[in-house]
Amino acid sequence: MKKKLLSLMLCTALAAFGLSACQKDSGSAPSQDLTKVTLNEVAHSIFYAPQYVAIEEGYFAEEGIDIELVTGFGADKTMTAVLSGEADICFMGSEASIYVYSQNPDDYIVNFAQLTQRAGNFLVAREPMPDFTWADLKGHLVLGGRKGGMPEMVFEYVLKKNNLDPETDLTIDQSIDFGSTAAAFSGNQGDFTVEFEPGASTLEKEGAGYVVASLGVDSGYVPYTAYSAKQSYMADHPDLIQGFTNALQKGMDYVQNHTPEEIAKVIAPQFEETDLETITTIVTRYYEQDTWKKDLIFEEDSFTLLQDILDEAGELEQRVPYSDLVTREFAEKAAK
Repeated sequence: MKKKLLSLMLCTALAAFGLSACQKDSGSAPSQDLTKVTLNEVAHSIFYAPQYVAIEEGYFAEEGIDIELVTGFGADKTMTAVLSGEADICFMGSEASIYVYSQNPDDYIVNFAQLTQRAGNFLVAREPMPDFTWADLKGHLVLGGRKGGMPEMVFEYVLKKNNLDPETDLTIDQSIDFGSTAAAFSGNQGDFTVEFEPGASTLEKEGAGYVVASLGVDSGYVPYTAYSAKQSYMADHPDLIQGFTNALQKGMDYVQNHTPEEIAKVIAPQFEETDLETITTIVTRYYEQDTWKKDLIFEEDSFTLLQDILDEAGELEQRVPYSDLVTREFAEKAAK
Protein backbone atom coordinates (compact mmCIF):
# COMPACT_ATOMS: atom_id res chain seq x y z
CA MET A 1 0.00 0.00 0.00
CA LYS A 2 2.76 2.40 0.94
CA LYS A 3 4.53 1.93 -2.38
CA LYS A 4 1.28 2.42 -4.31
CA LEU A 5 0.52 5.59 -2.37
CA LEU A 6 4.00 6.97 -2.95
CA SER A 7 3.89 6.18 -6.66
CA LEU A 8 0.58 8.00 -6.96
CA MET A 9 1.97 11.01 -5.12
CA LEU A 10 5.10 11.24 -7.25
CA CYS A 11 3.14 10.87 -10.49
CA THR A 12 0.43 13.32 -9.63
CA ALA A 13 2.91 15.86 -8.29
CA LEU A 14 3.98 16.42 -11.90
CA ALA A 15 0.42 17.47 -12.68
CA ALA A 16 -0.32 19.18 -9.40
CA PHE A 17 -2.32 21.97 -10.94
CA GLY A 18 -4.75 19.40 -12.30
CA LEU A 19 -5.76 18.19 -8.86
CA SER A 20 -9.44 17.93 -8.09
CA ALA A 21 -9.97 20.45 -5.33
CA CYS A 22 -12.50 22.93 -4.09
CA GLN A 23 -11.78 26.30 -2.60
CA LYS A 24 -13.86 27.54 0.33
CA ASP A 25 -14.48 31.09 1.47
CA SER A 26 -11.75 32.05 3.91
CA GLY A 27 -14.33 33.80 6.07
CA SER A 28 -12.79 37.25 5.65
CA ALA A 29 -11.97 39.54 2.76
CA PRO A 30 -8.33 39.43 1.63
CA SER A 31 -6.23 42.34 2.81
CA GLN A 32 -2.98 43.75 1.54
CA ASP A 33 -1.75 43.56 5.11
CA LEU A 34 -2.35 39.80 5.32
CA THR A 35 -0.03 37.07 4.08
CA LYS A 36 -1.71 34.41 1.97
CA VAL A 37 -1.28 30.84 3.22
CA THR A 38 -2.70 27.96 1.18
CA LEU A 39 -4.08 25.18 3.37
CA ASN A 40 -5.02 21.90 1.71
CA GLU A 41 -7.42 19.88 3.89
CA VAL A 42 -8.08 16.19 3.28
CA ALA A 43 -11.85 16.73 3.45
CA HIS A 44 -14.27 19.54 4.30
CA SER A 45 -16.00 18.20 7.38
CA ILE A 46 -17.75 19.40 10.53
CA PHE A 47 -15.33 17.00 12.23
CA TYR A 48 -12.77 19.81 11.92
CA ALA A 49 -14.95 22.47 13.60
CA PRO A 50 -12.15 24.31 15.49
CA GLN A 51 -10.46 25.12 12.18
CA TYR A 52 -13.62 26.68 10.76
CA VAL A 53 -14.23 28.58 14.00
CA ALA A 54 -10.74 30.06 13.58
CA ILE A 55 -11.62 31.11 10.01
CA GLU A 56 -15.09 32.49 10.72
CA GLU A 57 -14.10 34.30 13.94
CA GLY A 58 -11.21 36.01 12.16
CA TYR A 59 -8.47 34.42 14.26
CA PHE A 60 -6.21 33.84 11.24
CA ALA A 61 -6.66 37.46 10.16
CA GLU A 62 -5.70 38.55 13.69
CA GLU A 63 -2.41 36.70 13.15
CA GLY A 64 -1.83 38.44 9.81
CA ILE A 65 -2.87 35.44 7.70
CA ASP A 66 -5.25 35.23 4.75
CA ILE A 67 -6.22 31.55 4.48
CA GLU A 68 -6.88 30.04 1.07
CA LEU A 69 -8.68 26.80 1.93
CA VAL A 70 -8.56 24.00 -0.64
CA THR A 71 -10.05 20.53 -0.25
CA GLY A 72 -7.88 17.71 -1.57
CA PHE A 73 -10.45 14.88 -1.30
CA GLY A 74 -7.95 12.28 -0.08
CA ALA A 75 -4.64 12.10 1.76
CA ASP A 76 -2.72 11.24 -1.42
CA LYS A 77 -3.90 14.41 -3.17
CA THR A 78 -3.38 16.57 -0.08
CA MET A 79 0.15 15.25 0.38
CA THR A 80 0.91 15.77 -3.31
CA ALA A 81 -0.20 19.39 -3.05
CA VAL A 82 2.23 20.21 -0.26
CA LEU A 83 5.11 18.17 -1.74
CA SER A 84 4.73 19.97 -5.07
CA GLY A 85 4.52 23.40 -3.43
CA GLU A 86 0.94 23.99 -4.56
CA ALA A 87 -0.05 24.15 -0.86
CA ASP A 88 1.93 25.61 2.04
CA ILE A 89 0.34 23.53 4.81
CA CYS A 90 -1.55 20.26 4.67
CA PHE A 91 -4.14 18.84 7.04
CA MET A 92 -4.76 15.08 7.05
CA GLY A 93 -4.05 11.88 8.92
CA SER A 94 -0.43 11.96 10.04
CA GLU A 95 0.11 8.41 8.80
CA ALA A 96 0.74 9.98 5.37
CA SER A 97 3.84 11.75 6.73
CA ILE A 98 5.18 8.37 7.86
CA TYR A 99 4.56 6.81 4.45
CA VAL A 100 6.61 9.45 2.60
CA TYR A 101 9.31 9.97 5.25
CA SER A 102 11.99 7.84 3.60
CA GLN A 103 11.13 9.05 0.09
CA ASN A 104 12.06 12.70 0.62
CA PRO A 105 14.92 12.65 3.16
CA ASP A 106 16.14 16.17 2.42
CA ASP A 107 12.79 17.91 2.87
CA TYR A 108 10.20 15.62 4.42
CA ILE A 109 6.88 16.61 5.98
CA VAL A 110 6.79 17.49 9.69
CA ASN A 111 3.65 17.52 11.87
CA PHE A 112 3.36 20.64 14.03
CA ALA A 113 -0.21 20.60 15.39
CA GLN A 114 -2.74 17.87 16.21
CA LEU A 115 -6.42 18.78 15.91
CA THR A 116 -8.56 15.70 16.61
CA GLN A 117 -7.93 13.06 19.25
CA ARG A 118 -10.69 10.61 18.35
CA ALA A 119 -11.88 8.98 15.15
CA GLY A 120 -14.71 10.86 13.49
CA ASN A 121 -16.62 8.00 11.89
CA PHE A 122 -19.62 5.97 12.98
CA LEU A 123 -20.96 2.50 12.30
CA VAL A 124 -24.36 2.63 10.60
CA ALA A 125 -26.76 -0.33 10.45
CA ARG A 126 -29.92 -0.86 8.41
CA GLU A 127 -32.10 -1.18 11.50
CA PRO A 128 -31.95 0.31 15.01
CA MET A 129 -29.77 -1.87 17.25
CA PRO A 130 -29.95 -0.42 20.78
CA ASP A 131 -28.07 -3.43 22.19
CA PHE A 132 -25.40 -3.52 19.48
CA THR A 133 -22.08 -5.22 20.21
CA TRP A 134 -19.21 -5.54 17.78
CA ALA A 135 -19.75 -9.31 17.70
CA ASP A 136 -22.96 -8.53 15.76
CA LEU A 137 -20.78 -7.86 12.70
CA LYS A 138 -19.81 -11.52 12.36
CA GLY A 139 -20.73 -12.90 8.98
CA HIS A 140 -21.83 -9.52 7.61
CA LEU A 141 -20.68 -7.24 4.79
CA VAL A 142 -19.42 -3.82 5.90
CA LEU A 143 -18.63 -0.91 3.60
CA GLY A 144 -15.24 0.23 4.92
CA GLY A 145 -12.50 2.65 3.93
CA ARG A 146 -9.43 2.70 1.72
CA LYS A 147 -6.72 0.24 2.71
CA GLY A 148 -3.92 2.06 4.54
CA GLY A 149 -6.12 5.05 5.43
CA MET A 150 -6.92 6.01 9.00
CA PRO A 151 -10.68 5.28 8.80
CA GLU A 152 -10.08 1.68 7.75
CA MET A 153 -7.14 1.10 10.08
CA VAL A 154 -9.03 2.44 13.10
CA PHE A 155 -12.03 0.27 12.16
CA GLU A 156 -9.80 -2.81 12.06
CA TYR A 157 -8.17 -1.70 15.33
CA VAL A 158 -11.60 -1.60 16.99
CA LEU A 159 -12.48 -5.02 15.58
CA LYS A 160 -9.30 -6.54 16.98
CA LYS A 161 -9.93 -4.91 20.37
CA ASN A 162 -13.24 -6.76 20.36
CA ASN A 163 -11.68 -10.11 19.39
CA LEU A 164 -12.82 -10.02 15.78
CA ASP A 165 -10.58 -10.97 12.85
CA PRO A 166 -11.10 -8.45 10.00
CA GLU A 167 -10.05 -11.10 7.50
CA THR A 168 -12.23 -14.03 8.56
CA ASP A 169 -15.08 -12.91 10.85
CA LEU A 170 -16.67 -10.47 8.39
CA THR A 171 -16.28 -9.07 4.88
CA ILE A 172 -15.06 -5.49 4.43
CA ASP A 173 -15.65 -3.84 1.05
CA GLN A 174 -12.79 -1.38 0.47
CA SER A 175 -13.54 -0.74 -3.21
CA ILE A 176 -15.89 2.24 -2.86
CA ASP A 177 -14.49 5.77 -3.18
CA PHE A 178 -14.33 8.03 -0.14
CA GLY A 179 -17.55 9.97 0.14
CA SER A 180 -19.57 7.46 -1.90
CA THR A 181 -20.24 4.80 0.72
CA ALA A 182 -23.40 6.46 2.07
CA ALA A 183 -24.93 6.51 -1.42
CA ALA A 184 -23.90 2.90 -1.96
CA PHE A 185 -25.48 1.92 1.36
CA SER A 186 -28.68 3.74 0.38
CA GLY A 187 -28.55 1.71 -2.84
CA ASN A 188 -28.73 -1.48 -0.76
CA GLN A 189 -25.04 -2.38 -0.77
CA GLY A 190 -23.72 -3.86 2.47
CA ASP A 191 -25.27 -4.72 5.81
CA PHE A 192 -23.36 -2.00 7.68
CA THR A 193 -21.31 1.03 6.63
CA VAL A 194 -18.61 3.11 8.31
CA GLU A 195 -19.52 6.76 7.79
CA PHE A 196 -18.18 10.22 8.53
CA GLU A 197 -20.57 13.06 8.99
CA PRO A 198 -22.72 14.27 7.38
CA GLY A 199 -23.10 10.81 5.81
CA ALA A 200 -24.20 9.15 9.04
CA SER A 201 -26.77 11.82 9.92
CA THR A 202 -28.05 11.97 6.33
CA LEU A 203 -28.71 8.23 6.32
CA GLU A 204 -30.58 8.56 9.61
CA LYS A 205 -32.60 11.51 8.33
CA GLU A 206 -33.60 9.52 5.24
CA GLY A 207 -34.50 6.48 7.34
CA ALA A 208 -31.92 4.51 5.37
CA GLY A 209 -29.61 3.77 8.30
CA TYR A 210 -29.09 4.09 12.02
CA VAL A 211 -25.92 4.95 13.96
CA VAL A 212 -25.22 2.03 16.30
CA ALA A 213 -21.63 2.74 17.42
CA SER A 214 -18.96 5.45 17.42
CA LEU A 215 -15.49 4.40 16.33
CA GLY A 216 -14.19 7.49 18.12
CA VAL A 217 -15.53 6.22 21.45
CA ASP A 218 -14.63 2.56 20.97
CA SER A 219 -11.11 3.13 19.63
CA GLY A 220 -10.16 5.51 22.46
CA TYR A 221 -7.86 8.47 22.01
CA VAL A 222 -6.15 8.28 18.62
CA PRO A 223 -4.11 11.04 16.86
CA TYR A 224 -6.47 11.15 13.91
CA THR A 225 -5.55 14.38 12.11
CA ALA A 226 -2.68 16.85 12.19
CA TYR A 227 -1.26 19.86 10.36
CA SER A 228 2.08 19.51 8.63
CA ALA A 229 4.43 21.28 6.25
CA LYS A 230 7.74 20.69 4.54
CA GLN A 231 10.85 21.35 6.62
CA SER A 232 11.96 24.02 4.16
CA TYR A 233 8.69 25.95 4.44
CA MET A 234 8.78 25.82 8.23
CA ALA A 235 12.40 26.98 8.28
CA ASP A 236 11.68 29.86 5.89
CA HIS A 237 8.39 30.93 7.55
CA PRO A 238 8.53 30.20 11.30
CA ASP A 239 6.46 33.29 12.15
CA LEU A 240 3.70 32.22 9.76
CA ILE A 241 3.63 28.70 11.21
CA GLN A 242 3.46 30.19 14.71
CA GLY A 243 0.68 32.59 13.75
CA PHE A 244 -1.22 29.78 12.03
CA THR A 245 -0.91 27.62 15.17
CA ASN A 246 -1.94 30.53 17.41
CA ALA A 247 -5.12 30.98 15.36
CA LEU A 248 -5.93 27.29 15.58
CA GLN A 249 -5.43 27.35 19.35
CA LYS A 250 -7.96 30.18 19.59
CA GLY A 251 -10.39 27.98 17.65
CA MET A 252 -9.70 25.10 20.05
CA ASP A 253 -10.29 27.40 23.02
CA TYR A 254 -13.60 28.50 21.50
CA VAL A 255 -15.00 24.98 21.15
CA GLN A 256 -13.90 24.15 24.69
CA ASN A 257 -15.79 27.13 26.10
CA HIS A 258 -18.97 27.24 23.99
CA THR A 259 -21.98 25.03 23.48
CA PRO A 260 -22.55 22.87 20.38
CA GLU A 261 -25.35 25.25 19.39
CA GLU A 262 -22.98 28.23 19.51
CA ILE A 263 -20.26 26.36 17.60
CA ALA A 264 -22.75 25.28 14.93
CA LYS A 265 -23.90 28.86 14.32
CA VAL A 266 -20.31 30.07 13.89
CA ILE A 267 -19.28 27.40 11.37
CA ALA A 268 -22.60 27.32 9.46
CA PRO A 269 -21.29 29.60 6.63
CA GLN A 270 -18.71 26.90 5.83
CA PHE A 271 -21.50 24.37 5.22
CA GLU A 272 -24.15 26.26 3.29
CA GLU A 273 -25.55 23.03 1.85
CA THR A 274 -26.39 21.72 5.35
CA ASP A 275 -29.18 23.08 7.54
CA LEU A 276 -28.34 24.45 10.99
CA GLU A 277 -30.24 21.69 12.80
CA THR A 278 -28.14 19.00 11.14
CA ILE A 279 -24.91 20.92 11.77
CA THR A 280 -25.87 21.21 15.45
CA THR A 281 -26.63 17.47 15.66
CA ILE A 282 -23.25 16.62 14.15
CA VAL A 283 -21.31 19.09 16.32
CA THR A 284 -23.08 17.69 19.39
CA ARG A 285 -22.01 14.14 18.50
CA TYR A 286 -18.39 15.17 18.17
CA TYR A 287 -18.53 17.46 21.20
CA GLU A 288 -19.93 14.75 23.49
CA GLN A 289 -17.27 12.20 22.55
CA ASP A 290 -14.42 14.60 23.35
CA THR A 291 -13.21 14.80 19.75
CA TRP A 292 -11.10 17.94 19.99
CA LYS A 293 -7.95 18.40 22.04
CA LYS A 294 -7.58 21.30 24.46
CA ASP A 295 -4.21 22.06 22.94
CA LEU A 296 -2.46 21.25 19.66
CA ILE A 297 0.55 19.40 21.07
CA PHE A 298 1.18 16.11 19.28
CA GLU A 299 2.44 13.96 22.16
CA GLU A 300 5.01 11.19 21.72
CA ASP A 301 2.75 8.49 23.18
CA SER A 302 0.11 9.42 20.59
CA PHE A 303 2.67 9.06 17.81
CA THR A 304 3.67 5.66 19.20
CA LEU A 305 0.02 4.56 19.22
CA LEU A 306 -0.33 5.71 15.62
CA GLN A 307 2.62 3.54 14.60
CA ASP A 308 1.16 0.62 16.58
CA ILE A 309 -2.07 0.92 14.58
CA LEU A 310 -0.14 1.09 11.30
CA ASP A 311 1.91 -1.93 12.35
CA GLU A 312 -1.15 -4.00 13.23
CA ALA A 313 -2.69 -3.08 9.87
CA GLY A 314 0.46 -4.26 8.05
CA GLU A 315 1.16 -0.77 6.69
CA LEU A 316 4.38 0.06 8.58
CA GLU A 317 7.66 -0.98 6.97
CA GLN A 318 9.77 0.44 9.79
CA ARG A 319 9.37 2.65 12.86
CA VAL A 320 10.26 6.30 12.37
CA PRO A 321 11.56 8.71 15.04
CA TYR A 322 9.06 10.98 16.76
CA SER A 323 11.70 13.73 16.86
CA ASP A 324 11.97 13.67 13.06
CA LEU A 325 8.28 13.83 12.17
CA VAL A 326 6.83 15.92 15.00
CA THR A 327 7.74 19.32 16.38
CA ARG A 328 6.09 20.57 19.58
CA GLU A 329 7.61 24.07 19.43
CA PHE A 330 4.73 25.97 17.82
CA ALA A 331 1.90 24.21 19.66
CA GLU A 332 3.58 24.68 23.04
CA LYS A 333 3.99 28.42 22.44
CA ALA A 334 0.38 28.72 21.27
CA ALA A 335 -0.89 26.94 24.38
CA LYS A 336 0.78 29.41 26.79
